[in-house]
Amino acid sequence: MAQELDIERVCLEFEFNNVDHRTDLNGVDRLIVRRGQPFSISLYLRSGGYQPGASSLTCVAETGPQPVEQYGTRAVFGLSPSVNTSRWSAAVTSPPGDMVALSLCAAPNAPIGRYTLTLGASTQIQFILLFNPWCKGDAVHMESEQDLSEYVLAQDGLIFRGSNKYPIPTPWNYGQFESGILDVCLRILDMNPKCLRNPGKDHSGRRNPIYVCRVLSAMVNCNDDRGVLLGNWTDDFDGGVSPMFWRGSVEILRNWETQACAPVKFGQCWVFAAVACSVARALGIPCRVVTNYASAHDSNADLLIERYINEHGEPVGSKEMIWNYHCWVESWMTRPDLKNPEFNGWQAYDPTPQERSEKVFCCGPVPLRAIKQGELTFRYDAPFVFAEVNADVVTYMKKQDGSVSKVTTTTFVGQKISTKSVGSDDREDITHLYKYPEGSAEEREAFTKADHQNKLLQQQQQGDGLHLAIKVSPDMRKGCDFDVFALVSNTGYSEKKCRLVFGSCAVSYTGVMGGNCGFKDLLNVELPPGGERRVPLRLNYSKYDSELTEDNLIRLAALLLDYSTGEAMMTVRTIVLTNPEIKVRILGEPKEKRRLAAEISLKNPLPEPLNNCCFSIEGANLTGGTVISESLGQSVEPGQEAKAKIYFTPTRSGLRKLVVDFDSNRLCHVKGYRNVIIGK
Repeated sequence: MAQELDIERVCLEFEFNNVDHRTDLNGVDRLIVRRGQPFSISLYLRSGGYQPGASSLTCVAETGPQPVEQYGTRAVFGLSPSVNTSRWSAAVTSPPGDMVALSLCAAPNAPIGRYTLTLGASTQIQFILLFNPWCKGDAVHMESEQDLSEYVLAQDGLIFRGSNKYPIPTPWNYGQFESGILDVCLRILDMNPKCLRNPGKDHSGRRNPIYVCRVLSAMVNCNDDRGVLLGNWTDDFDGGVSPMFWRGSVEILRNWETQACAPVKFGQCWVFAAVACSVARALGIPCRVVTNYASAHDSNADLLIERYINEHGEPVGSKEMIWNYHCWVESWMTRPDLKNPEFNGWQAYDPTPQERSEKVFCCGPVPLRAIKQGELTFRYDAPFVFAEVNADVVTYMKKQDGSVSKVTTTTFVGQKISTKSVGSDDREDITHLYKYPEGSAEEREAFTKADHQNKLLQQQQQGDGLHLAIKVSPDMRKGCDFDVFALVSNTGYSEKKCRLVFGSCAVSYTGVMGGNCGFKDLLNVELPPGGERRVPLRLNYSKYDSELTEDNLIRLAALLLDYSTGEAMMTVRTIVLTNPEIKVRILGEPKEKRRLAAEISLKNPLPEPLNNCCFSIEGANLTGGTVISESLGQSVEPGQEAKAKIYFTPTRSGLRKLVVDFDSNRLCHVKGYRNVIIGK
């Protein structure tokens, strides 16, 4: 009969294993390994020695409060001649003696989380198990090493905001490997209502990235649970901070934990998406933030956004919105539940609370391929995501006499779907992953499958020879006065007499209208055949400044009424006013554990002084997981530079992104960044 090994102590070889499993960025003071990949520990025996065939060892791996073999939360296994990476296994890799090198491997479909491993009668060790996208047997396996570096290991990135005509990259510190963040991510899973109701079933579900991502979609917002962030789309941020305040996820996640899981105030879509991305990457799931410009919010699932305007082109009574942009996340995984491998790959899910799914504010994950092909019965929430990128927009004019007429518009949703490129700061356009080219046979087939009747029946309407467009100035900086133009042309054979209403107003990124920034109503625009009229509208800083939100967006709308036919056409364009550039200069030779200084400057573009100025910096492995701030003691006059020197000490070598924020009484939360190569 084989003799059970008599273990005196165990060495878990933290550094060797964590480096081998690419978890050493979390630290090397505990064992953090990935499923489907062997790890090694050393056993020091109290008596006797290991003898092949004569020695035995029973191993029991358990996770969660109610571990059961049937649900995969408990595994019992002994010694094998060699490690089998397709299941829980253990093998001795050292020669006979009183020190035993033991190689262990978790099954590639084991639940992730905290584990206790019992060796023999009473020796216990603890470790954390993560998803393993480097393992071919794992559902999150990803082939490209470049993609893995970007979507799992990269601790910073860019999120695109602004407008579809002018996408603005906003730097973000994901910080998924900063001290304590992995523990916060595991606590998020433990606090989800499914776990609180049935912890055994929930821990079993953690083997499946589909389940984990759906939990994240619900838990990053706090609408139904003790989630991380409270959304706020007003301009009143009392009791918290503006979503524009955040530079990264680390501070948000730490605040949530230290506040006894009370929601952090406040978030909007890019913040929700960025925090979800941090958590997914921390757990080992490849993830990226995407931005959909002109994103439809279809609340009644009819794939139609109906908008109403008055005779001045101003929106009235429209419940469904088109967001200037909307951010969500994608994660890479297989979809065995859909029985077709073509739906493996990128899956979209959305932590911003918009509509309920299975009675909870969450959305997805749903395969991008399903959205593209119009497969709206596929789980989860395909109709809502399909509408975000494909809904049709119909505009009606409500006249003073009570009548309603249709207005010809050229509004398309789902434009310039964007994410950060792999290995660079360029914008990658991924619209083709969500939809076929406009007007293609494949697009028509997808709409047929999705029963998108309005798009199928729609015929491009044109006014009788009339065309309307909005042109803008190349340089639209906050603080400047500038012109925008309505361009009206007549390609018909008869003279046209028209009314042109050309207006502008501040708008939030979610499409909520603010105050008037400039308005013109021309009652008698005459256009001969082949004629063209260019109508300027002056936007003055003195007028738009008090109306702008922190999004710096202005909505331009031109409405043209043809007196001869009574028909109306409308065109809308959203412009973004650019903030001044933040310049960053690194003083000193960038090396790990060497103190450096960032010399930061910003020129005041406004015709008034800036007060209460403050620069802040944050960066993974640059600022010790904290935000470092420097306040300026004096006002910054128009045309003058705000300057600060902030010191920091990098902790690791490599290419790092230093995220910079400037805040003042008149310019709020201007973002910038500098890539820094830190040497050893």
